[in-house]
Amino acid sequence: MTAPISIRLDPDVRQTLEDEARSRGIGLATYLRELACKAAKDVRRARIRAESERVARHVAQDPAARQFMADWGTPGSADA
Repeated sequence: MTAPISIRLDPDVRQTLEDEARSRGIGLATYLRELACKAAKDVRRARIRAESERVARHVAQDPAARQFMADWGTPGSADA
């Protein structure tokens, strides 16, 4: 089980979040968990995209890397 965390919210921010949670028929803690999980997923995806871009730049600039990719092929190709 994970440990609980404590956060401070400005009263107007808390009220906005409570109103939204209520409109969804869930509690504030559940709504905050959903927001945090979505944010973590977005961060992971952004990191993966950034790393993929870094690899693509390396392949574009390095002849040995380009050759490796050409030899390796692409998923689903007849050579794979």
